[in-house]
Amino acid sequence: MAGSSGNSASGDAVIGGGVIGFAIALAMQRGGRRVTLIEADDVPRGASYGNAGHIAVEQVAPLASVATLRNAAQRLFVRGGALSLPPRAIRDWLPFALRFARASTPARFASGRAALGDLLGDAIPAWERLLHAVDAPHLLRAEGHLIAWESPATAAIGRAVWMEADTGTARVRDADGADIRLLRALTGDRVIDAVRVDGSAQIADISALLERLRAAFVAAGGTLVRHKARSLVPQPGGIAVDAVGMFGNVIVAAGVASGGLLRPLGYRVPIIAERGYHLQAPVAASAWPTETPPIVFEDRSMIVTRFAGGLRAASFIEFTRADARPDPRKWRRLHDHAAALGLPIGEDAERWVGARPTLPDYLPAIGRSERHPGLYYAFGHQHLGLTLAAVTGERVAAMLRGERADARFALARFGGRRGLG
Repeated sequence: MAGSSGNSASGDAVIGGGVIGFAIALAMQRGGRRVTLIEADDVPRGASYGNAGHIAVEQVAPLASVATLRNAAQRLFVRGGALSLPPRAIRDWLPFALRFARASTPARFASGRAALGDLLGDAIPAWERLLHAVDAPHLLRAEGHLIAWESPATAAIGRAVWMEADTGTARVRDADGADIRLLRALTGDRVIDAVRVDGSAQIADISALLERLRAAFVAAGGTLVRHKARSLVPQPGGIAVDAVGMFGNVIVAAGVASGGLLRPLGYRVPIIAERGYHLQAPVAASAWPTETPPIVFEDRSMIVTRFAGGLRAASFIEFTRADARPDPRKWRRLHDHAAALGLPIGEDAERWVGARPTLPDYLPAIGRSERHPGLYYAFGHQHLGLTLAAVTGERVAAMLRGERADARFALARFGGRRGLG
């Protein structure tokens, strides 16, 4: 079923000013649609801003798995790991954890891996198409990344896991001599061993990306509205968004806030704020070469990315509310990791915390409502929001043209009223 024609007075609307929202809006514009983008914040500070810049096409396996459940205890923050389950947020993460466990059966894992693989297989080509369309191909660096270990024991285990893993279009191989020399020079010989992942990519400058997407959207005639959407009201001929207006089609791409918009319409949206933390500091090219690929320090569950604007260290999976107070211990541990590795990230580094929108099966929600014509959604991309933004935009634009939605990403998989897609 195709969406509404988009010929109403207010055209179509995308709710959400992150990288996914802009990718959708730009794909819709390329299809000739008149688009209003409704964003809640003046300055983007969500996961679109704070991510590691990594186009992670190798992450084909959903985190909802028996292996994740088996290893969860040893990955807890209190034991030095990245997984944080704050006691004060137990009402938020316990129901999510139970759904996560139900989604981690071998059958559902296999289905999820196939679904993610299909999306990830076109992630980098979709980014190439999007960045070409906005005249910014230089922002994509398709040069792979490195995974490093600091002890022979963890290197042996980690290497074996990655060499056997399903990594989709990416390929894992031994790091060459130049890679090992670079890693040891950057970390004071702390790195014992590493592998290189070919076929992944990174965004060279997140801030520049967001600015370029925004500028291209406005230049193509798009309308930006700063407003926190609170309700959707389906009506004959369109969908009303608060007092903003009536739109022929509305695409909900508001991250964690998407659940609050869709639940009153009968959707079951078991989404949670999975928060990450980062530190970023300016760094000279002599201290950290600009061509250095992203490096995953697996023993520390930390990824370090060299952006045009500095060096960023990111980590943690903290299940809580999006508006919960930050935990300063997370930044302290990132500082400790950076110091142990000799990274040029000092006490004056910029601190960030933000929420990844995560669903219990670690698949995104991309689809449309059969009950409310003109209502679409695209959110819940967890760690893969940046990775899947461009291909998600193309998928949504295709649905608006009348192409069939992929049922594997429909919210109907969580139950709720019949016929909600």
